[in-house]
Amino acid sequence: MTAAADAAPPRPTRAPLVLPALFLPILFLAVLAVAVAAPGLVAGVDPLAADPLRALAPPGAGHLLGTDHLGRDVLARVVHGARHSLSIGVLATAVAVTAGVLLGLAAGLAHRWAGEALARAFDVLSTFPELLLALLVVAVTGPGTVNVVLAIGIAQIPTYARVVRAQTFVVRRSGYVEQAVTFGHSRGRIVARHVLPNALGPIPVLATLGLGQAIVAASGLSFLGMGPQPPAAEWGAMLSEARNYLRVAWWEALFPGLAVTLTVVCVTVVGRRLQRRFEGRAA
Repeated sequence: MTAAADAAPPRPTRAPLVLPALFLPILFLAVLAVAVAAPGLVAGVDPLAADPLRALAPPGAGHLLGTDHLGRDVLARVVHGARHSLSIGVLATAVAVTAGVLLGLAAGLAHRWAGEALARAFDVLSTFPELLLALLVVAVTGPGTVNVVLAIGIAQIPTYARVVRAQTFVVRRSGYVEQAVTFGHSRGRIVARHVLPNALGPIPVLATLGLGQAIVAASGLSFLGMGPQPPAAEWGAMLSEARNYLRVAWWEALFPGLAVTLTVVCVTVVGRRLQRRFEGRAA
């Protein structure tokens, strides 16, 4: 027998299901983006229009997801509520990233005692759960959308600040930064052209993962009555209103709860995939 005849036939390889695993979350997030930008295209019913005669109507032809205790269309409220919930999450993440990058950069470039003081402050704030810290801030500032955005943003600042500080330490000791110092470049130019861009490497990945946490925190604070006030449609507020009708109208709580869960899961899946690519691991 020849070697070719003795050789075992190659086993068929199965292509990894990478595309569907990432395609479905991106598709769902794209639908959410449309719901935020133009909710009327997804649900044309007024989310605030109450019809007491149709209160607690189950899902059906007239109302695909049923109605709530005031006769408002649940589908319309879930779709329009995406604007409140996602806007709070995105704005809070933007606040946290901006403040965290600036404070982390300052801690990494400051003199030793000042940098250590900022680092210890980050460590102290990191010991508190983000939702508890945000709740404390809202308790001081009062309820409302703006205050919730600031509260969640402040609670997430240490996460980004500590990463940027660590990255700044690494970058400032690199060869190209030392070469720029040797060439006589100013401190501001070195920070703007070399330190800051390279210290921001992990931030997009962290921000993607942090967005999911911010959405959960926003829904939790709204559930406690700290977020957008009634009759505004917001997922956490909808869950708070529906908790008294779980036995007679399960759909009133199920669909906003699913909206929160699916959004956070999809954002986390995309964030984990970005994290693996950033770390050089197989997607």
